[in-house]
Amino acid sequence: MIILNAFFAALGQIGDPRFRGVLWRGIGLTILLLVVACAGAIWLINWLSGNEISLPFIGAVPWLNDVLNYSGIALVLVLPVFLMVPVASAITSMFLDEVAQAVEDRHYPTLPAVPGVSFGDALSDTVTFLGVLIAANLLALILYVIFTPLAPFIFWAMNGFLLGREYFTLAAMRRLGRDGARKLRAKHVTTIWAAGTLMAIPLSIPLVNLVIPILGAATFTHIYHALSGETAYSRGSN
Repeated sequence: MIILNAFFAALGQIGDPRFRGVLWRGIGLTILLLVVACAGAIWLINWLSGNEISLPFIGAVPWLNDVLNYSGIALVLVLPVFLMVPVASAITSMFLDEVAQAVEDRHYPTLPAVPGVSFGDALSDTVTFLGVLIAANLLALILYVIFTPLAPFIFWAMNGFLLGREYFTLAAMRRLGRDGARKLRAKHVTTIWAAGTLMAIPLSIPLVNLVIPILGAATFTHIYHALSGETAYSRGSN
């Protein structure tokens, strides 16, 4: 019940202007990052393929240039499809403190103010989260090939765990600090994983998946307050 109540409360606030601001910033920065990364990769491929490749004991192998060139271009075209969601999730997480604050302003207005997360801490957490998400999703490609019929469940379970861990920590450490958030997360790991999986399922739906970081941050802010018992769950808030 906690998860569904939190989810529908977050969904009811999805039109909040602060939510939209975070969404557009996250999408814009994600597209910029992927464009720069693809341009850099294409430049590197052209630079490498411009030189004739030689192998020990064989000598020059002209066709390897073509293989490298076409394989690299294919990789550049395919990877953004897989990385768009994790990259968008990680970059958007830089601004999710604003989402949590918007939720608390509307549903928990009597709570004392929090200092917020500094840009340095937000950037550090984003880089770490981005690295973990990209590495996990790239490694998962191997599991998708080996266990093809289970691929959707692997995707949901893995991303559900990662998203639940990240978003709950984000919501909890604003008021408990990092150590306090870690302890509360360990105490409710099953609930947090289940809620994260609920967030991960729509990740396979194009465009909808870009809203998930914001919806997840809002949902886990409600879940944090419900699990911590810091304040009663506010169903009737305006």
